[in-house]
Amino acid sequence: MFEQKEDYMIKANGFSYQKCEYVYIKEFKDNKWQEGYLSTEDTINISVMSTSLHYGQQAFEGLKAYKVSDGSINLFRVKENAKRFIKSCSRMMMPVIFEDEFTKIIVELVKANKKYIPENNKSEALYIRPLMIGVGPKLGVGPSNDYMLIVTVTPVGAYFNNLAKTRCLTTFYDRAAPNGTGMVKVGPNYGSSLYALSSVKALGYNDAVFLDPLTHTKIEEVGAANFFGITYDNKYITPKSNSILPSITNDSLKVIARDYLSLEVIEEDVYINDLKRFKEASACGTGALITPISSITHLGEETVFLTHDKSLELKEILTNIHYSVIPDKYDWITKIVL
Repeated sequence: MFEQKEDYMIKANGFSYQKCEYVYIKEFKDNKWQEGYLSTEDTINISVMSTSLHYGQQAFEGLKAYKVSDGSINLFRVKENAKRFIKSCSRMMMPVIFEDEFTKIIVELVKANKKYIPENNKSEALYIRPLMIGVGPKLGVGPSNDYMLIVTVTPVGAYFNNLAKTRCLTTFYDRAAPNGTGMVKVGPNYGSSLYALSSVKALGYNDAVFLDPLTHTKIEEVGAANFFGITYDNKYITPKSNSILPSITNDSLKVIARDYLSLEVIEEDVYINDLKRFKEASACGTGALITPISSITHLGEETVFLTHDKSLELKEILTNIHYSVIPDKYDWITKIVL
């Protein structure tokens, strides 16, 4: 049983990591999961020949806990995070944590770190990062025999601080291969994006737009987030591809766009030379939530999006569900009573 220490709170510092009191750790040895435990250390001791270090055998997730006005805590679509984590771990030849246990672990860790959950202000939350890594020593290429599940939390604010000026530039570097790991949440996808992101930021842009790796003619992702656009005839358009990570936020927005704003929702190819059909463009994800895009530049031509009315409406509705301001009619919320 964990012990609560003195009552104080770390405040969110943008989207950056700050150590909280407890980390959850669970080890896979001898072909079975060991009993998990809470640790006050956020460092681990693993072999220098771990497969996660040499061959990228790892997977992770990202979700948030929100404090609502009655003092309880909301987890948003935690079961969908569990399903995606299972898919990612399976793709990387790692053992899985099933939905019920995944949720139980998250609830236990959130309760243990309850004093770090930001107050109900709709702009901050407790970010939760489950991570699985191969830790057994192995020289030849192949899956490990031993694994470690580590779950950390930290209070966070907005991913982008200046939503009014999110300028994006297309890159011809790829984040994933056509039949690779783009559809699962694994470190190699993000590692391969770092050079592109650094390059566009050096040119004064906020983020990179990744095009499809096969033809470089269609939008896939915006940095580490999904893309969606609102057309002049009120359609919610988002790309569809086997190398795009299925965003839980985007999936939720598609439902909200249809049910609350009566928008026609379409998943289809979004060609980079056909951006003028959109009156709005945005990035979406757990970290970014909904970040309106002010412009996208491709081959020297800048397309400017002057309005973000529908995107901001979608953000307001989604946030109100997060914080139980409006009813959760989709059974998306898992409530933690402290």
